[in-house]
Amino acid sequence: MSNSEKKKVTIYSVANEAGVSLATVSRVINDSGLVKQETKDKVEAAIVKLGYRPNAVAQGLALKKTTTIALVVPDSSFLYIGKIINGLLDVAKIYKYNITLHTTSSSINEMSEIIDNIVKSRADGVIIYNESLSNSESEVLNSFQVPMVYIGHKTTNLSSCNVYVDYSQALYELVNEYLDKGIDDIIIVEDRKNPDTISQIISGISRAYEEHGKKFDGYVEIPEQYHNSYEFLNEYFSRHKHDVVISMRDSQAVAVLNTCRENGIRVPEDTDVISVLDSRINDMVRPRISSFVIPSYDLGALAMRVMTKMLNGETVKERDYKLNYIYERKASTKN
Repeated sequence: MSNSEKKKVTIYSVANEAGVSLATVSRVINDSGLVKQETKDKVEAAIVKLGYRPNAVAQGLALKKTTTIALVVPDSSFLYIGKIINGLLDVAKIYKYNITLHTTSSSINEMSEIIDNIVKSRADGVIIYNESLSNSESEVLNSFQVPMVYIGHKTTNLSSCNVYVDYSQALYELVNEYLDKGIDDIIIVEDRKNPDTISQIISGISRAYEEHGKKFDGYVEIPEQYHNSYEFLNEYFSRHKHDVVISMRDSQAVAVLNTCRENGIRVPEDTDVISVLDSRINDMVRPRISSFVIPSYDLGALAMRVMTKMLNGETVKERDYKLNYIYERKASTKN
């Protein structure tokens, strides 16, 4: 095996070769004693065969603290998380922690390398803003017993903390207002980059419909053959018109505005357009798009403060920290 090939060997490679889960490999690496000898032998054989070097991981974890926090963010979210990062960095400076940034895409191979890099760098903790992180990937990080804080959406991980906004409740309250007025022709457009948040949003909308004795069936999926939202929406609005169109990101909401206009649908006279996430894009388009104002800076600052408490052994009274939001009505809605 060449040196270049060896560099590409990750914990994923070992798991696939041994036919076990990522968490099982991490337990073997950490010598946790929770793995059957037969399984342990298979993992160790895979490590030898592939030339993986877990010892660097184990040694790194045994050394003293590095005062380094790993921040994991998706590259597709930079437009929306600038203030989050600013809040996080400001608190990190106060407590003299260094931040290492790890960006992710939809590539599982890239994520495997990121997990390896985080562990090998001996980061004291991990802060994650990442919708695409799978349960198995989270399980691996948690198995190394590194403190973790998730930003932006609540997770079910019992060993980590969450600093989040309740999008389900936000959309429940918004849609409830429309339903109280007798407006029920509402759709939410799929966002492939934010599947977890979209799921939360649908949950909130569905709850509002159920309380009004109705069933929500307005989730509009974008077929795989479409490479972008604009292409799909332009065709979609040539055949459909709705009272309310909700999108996850304001960039997608702009696509809704433009494709509605191109198909003779007036906003907001014929259709209300709403974006869940707000950014500076909203101030650049006309009509300006109604959206939720999220306390982004506070999300980052609070996440870092919670992390410092976890690292210093201070009592963390709560596992979940829910921040408030404001719905800001602008020119893209008439209600």
